[in-house]
Amino acid sequence: MAQSLKKLTTADIRTMYQTRDPITMITAYDASQAALVQAAGIDVILVGDSLGMVMLGYDTTIPVTVDDMVHHAKAVRRGAPDTMMIVDMPFLSYHQAVFDTVRQAGVIMQQAQADAVKLEGGVKIAQHVSALVDAGIPVCGHLGLTPQSVLNFGGFYVQAKEQETAEKLLEDARAIEQAGAFMIVLECIPSQLAKIVSQVLNIPTIGIGAGSGCAGQVLVYHDVLGLNSGKRPKFVKQYANLQAPIIDAIKTYRDEVKGQAFPTPEFSYDISHRALSALEEKVEASELAPVDHDPLDEER
Repeated sequence: MAQSLKKLTTADIRTMYQTRDPITMITAYDASQAALVQAAGIDVILVGDSLGMVMLGYDTTIPVTVDDMVHHAKAVRRGAPDTMMIVDMPFLSYHQAVFDTVRQAGVIMQQAQADAVKLEGGVKIAQHVSALVDAGIPVCGHLGLTPQSVLNFGGFYVQAKEQETAEKLLEDARAIEQAGAFMIVLECIPSQLAKIVSQVLNIPTIGIGAGSGCAGQVLVYHDVLGLNSGKRPKFVKQYANLQAPIIDAIKTYRDEVKGQAFPTPEFSYDISHRALSALEEKVEASELAPVDHDPLDEER
């Protein structure tokens, strides 16, 4: 299904799921990234709280706030006004009173013009999902490796590999669906389990490190383009390696400035000869004439 000029809705997502049209999603964080994602015809942009690690330099997503999410989501919306945008609710913004969850989600929806919010968790947050849906806020779930729980997991590891944890994930998925979520992200779980979950549910699943049995896939903008340094997760397919040419380009710029090769007249502006002559005459005949002094004198 080609990207239309009309922004997709949750109803469109259901139709894509029913017709088995794979759903494409990219996680992006600012206007320039979002504009390129929209130009490429991606169905959904996710503004993930992974921005804490990718954009802000944190070790985890835990320090990310609602204000951070709104700030970046506003930029994404400006860059991609015609693409469906889902925004993560960050750490502790939906784990206490249900009223607070609805209020925080309302801030994201109103200020960032989000089309939906995404929450991590299963049975324990089902009542929060239900309250959001009742308030008219579409919800995308997130199960498996849920980064906000990384301290409990002890690191970024594949989840639900054993029977007990796999059954728990399936229970959580059903609870989130019953609470009214229109879609669920499955992250870093065995592909066989993701396929079973996808077959059991009546809403689409979006995989990231969950194999090909899901209704769609999501990857992070920086991972797709090879902009991240360090170890690449197994599930990331790098479609370009832009980090090296970017560094090379910046180095070339540095060298040309140091060598006074940039800017050349090609990259400069000109004043009219008449104006230049008049200005030079005025400088020579007045106190505007340059003073001959050692610039280091001012530091001595």
